[in-house]
Amino acid sequence: MLRRLLLALAGLLVLLAIAVAVGLHFAAGTLRDKVREALGPESEIGEITLGWSAVEVRRVRVPAPRDWPAGDALRADRIVVSPDLAALFSDHQVRIRRIAVDQAYLSIYRTREGRLRLLPGMLEKKPAGDDAGKDGAGVPVAIDDVELSNSAVELFDASVAKPAHRLRLEQLHARLGPIHLPDLKGRTRLDVDGVPKGVRRDGKLTIAGWIELASKDSEIATRLQGGDLVALQPYLIKAAETGVKQGALDLDLKSTVKQNRLTAPGSVTLSNLELASGGGASATFMGMPRAAVVGMLKDRSGRISVQFTLEGRLDDPKFSLNEAFMMRVGTSVAEGLGISLESLARGASSTTQSLGSSLRKLFGK
Repeated sequence: MLRRLLLALAGLLVLLAIAVAVGLHFAAGTLRDKVREALGPESEIGEITLGWSAVEVRRVRVPAPRDWPAGDALRADRIVVSPDLAALFSDHQVRIRRIAVDQAYLSIYRTREGRLRLLPGMLEKKPAGDDAGKDGAGVPVAIDDVELSNSAVELFDASVAKPAHRLRLEQLHARLGPIHLPDLKGRTRLDVDGVPKGVRRDGKLTIAGWIELASKDSEIATRLQGGDLVALQPYLIKAAETGVKQGALDLDLKSTVKQNRLTAPGSVTLSNLELASGGGASATFMGMPRAAVVGMLKDRSGRISVQFTLEGRLDDPKFSLNEAFMMRVGTSVAEGLGISLESLARGASSTTQSLGSSLRKLFGK
């Protein structure tokens, strides 16, 4: 009797093992299809290992489109996905509890108009029409939590330079979620820390807050410590102005976007600032006469701390975040150095008269 019971149990276990193996096989195949579907048809996946409570995906690569400034939109050495396995077979929603990404690379492109683009094959898909969703292509995906570690992000910013200015963030650790695809509705929390790479020095960046990707409403606190002014100078000065040889920037900014209106009070500190030589009497830095800035910086041991506020409507075609930042910070720095706008105007007028006088002498008039 006992022998028959053991044999029956053994047979049942074998049948269960076969059922599980078959189920895992089909689940892995389903998940692979889901991943490719989400990342785009050009994505590459090395291997998928399906366990009892998590799925491990290795060697993921999403090539960038032809107009992208980098070769890859996304790379990841290892991704561990903890899905709701039952929801993988649902026609209504795919739910992912957690995604942990290790040793990843993400490229972000900011267009000349200031629009941020990332993962275009995933986030810029066009609706498939009335048939969307009949074959699973329109099934929404809910991701509760995403964590990145030991990763890097590159921002290519065409709004400040041509070719696009490159900023690189390394040693990145980030957490965000929840994310609802494809509608992107709901608040997504955001926590980021990393090391902005510089030409002469590296800094420390932390970002915390939330953003609603669909409406673009957000509340975000940003803190940059020891940022390299050489790498950041396209955001502070115009192309024709005096450049920076070295220096550091500390920035604290609390930004709120509501119904496309930005309000962002903050503070900035410039330290160990050394400007490039040359440019003559008409040379300027952040809209101020270079000579005046250099002289006052010497009195302040190369350190300036100022307060400012950015305000404007993001949907106003006349509003430029880059220009607003340059203007507000430049004005605040001028006030911090004791240079009034009236003085700047007089200085500009005096410089123009001086140049006119020199030209008249040169041509004998």
